[in-house]
Amino acid sequence: MPDAILSSDLKSINYALLFFGCVLFHIAGTWSLPLIDRDEPRFAEASREMIQSGDYVVPYFNDQLRLDKPPLTYWVQTVSYRIFGQNDFAARFPSAVAAALLAVTIPVLGLRISGERVGWRAAIIFTLCLQTFIHAKAAVADMWLALFVSTAHWSGLELLRDGLTNPEHRRANTEYRISIWWFTFYISLALGFLAKGPIAWVPLLTIASTIFYAPNVQLGRRFKFIRGLALMLAIIATWGIPALIQTHGEFLRIGIGRHVIGRSLGAMEGHGWNSLGGYLLLLPFYFVTVFVSFFPWSIKLPALLKRLWHQRDNIDRYLLSGIAIIFVIFSLIKTKLPHYTLPAFGLLALLLARHWPGGAALSCVPKGFRITNRRSLFGTIAVTTACVWFAIALVVPPMVARFFPAYQLLQVSRASLTPNMQFASVEFEEPSLVWYFRSRVKGFLTPLNKRRVTEFMNAPGPRFVVLPMPVAGSVFANAPQDWRFFTTSGFNIVKGKRVDLTLVLKPE
Repeated sequence: MPDAILSSDLKSINYALLFFGCVLFHIAGTWSLPLIDRDEPRFAEASREMIQSGDYVVPYFNDQLRLDKPPLTYWVQTVSYRIFGQNDFAARFPSAVAAALLAVTIPVLGLRISGERVGWRAAIIFTLCLQTFIHAKAAVADMWLALFVSTAHWSGLELLRDGLTNPEHRRANTEYRISIWWFTFYISLALGFLAKGPIAWVPLLTIASTIFYAPNVQLGRRFKFIRGLALMLAIIATWGIPALIQTHGEFLRIGIGRHVIGRSLGAMEGHGWNSLGGYLLLLPFYFVTVFVSFFPWSIKLPALLKRLWHQRDNIDRYLLSGIAIIFVIFSLIKTKLPHYTLPAFGLLALLLARHWPGGAALSCVPKGFRITNRRSLFGTIAVTTACVWFAIALVVPPMVARFFPAYQLLQVSRASLTPNMQFASVEFEEPSLVWYFRSRVKGFLTPLNKRRVTEFMNAPGPRFVVLPMPVAGSVFANAPQDWRFFTTSGFNIVKGKRVDLTLVLKPE
């Protein structure tokens, strides 16, 4: 009995070390890299405006309804703001936490289906792949979606355990735990929806396909689908009904109509092709980009596919089903971005870990975190990749920060800004302008054209306008002597071009 308690305590310590180690790894450099247009500043600013308005039901950006995404990411960012303040680091911190939580769930699941070493290996694979490295540092919703999709897949597998696993991996108290996994499954589906919408329900398709081929089809009764879906919808409705009432149904029309159906039927914001020929050409998009997104572990994907073609068990089929469904769904959707398949990467990491050559030997993280002298390809890749990613996270952000025009413009002008100022922009309306300058002023950004900028600046009260340098030179050639001019050069990442900006400020 004491040995069992000691073993349990050791595992808890290991999981805690994994969680905090992942958090520290993912937050490295997030404080020195400005938020990247356009999604990061939109999420960050909408969360700040939630705090300022006290409205935690409907998000706003620049005092305008932001109905693109459900509110869970904004909620966790507001918590982070209250701890760390309203800054770039605080906006990104929740994604690091979500990635660390997902990393902890992976070895737990791996332990229950294939053994402890496979679980730890899978956690390392997921944590160190390129797409995780990027999105665990991003102030967006994708890592929270990946977390809840993965926990739904995990709890779904637990409910199906008796029909899929080998006898040595089954537990005597499976029946006792069924209710826990049932609640976890449907709560995860609900929270996933609150993170990024209906795409979080893909585990339902994985379960349906697995029940179809599982030897014991009676296991499907454990899901009690009608009761479970009612629970899921009830959780969503606690936010959804007030949101629909408050926006007069706009949240459904825009959030589902435009950003779910619209993305499926057309390429939004230039991410994909609308023509039939372009659509067909991009169908294999994710099956190609996975070799970049899953780097460096993607070097083993061809060998993995070859092995699975000849030999696979029911656990492999379950993992493959979850991966394939996510890849196929996003392949059929017209709007395409490489990170859309991130929710499949936890399953892919487990699948690869189960079939990694020499699976019995995990030299870099063996049981109890004791490092051995035995070297392996896995250990070499893991250590090298961790060092490279960590170095990039610390070295690159300070080097590229000077190329972010809104951030740099704030740095050179912040001493002259006062909270009561009004501000506007001409031909530069990127969300980063709102995020950075609203940290100093209370007003909201007013987009203008060249004809109205003089009228805006001549109105009573202190104010400033941000506009391209050539436009500022022509419009304000004879500006009053007490007006101040600040200039900066940078790169507009969204449009892929260099920008030269001027901030023209009229003081009190």
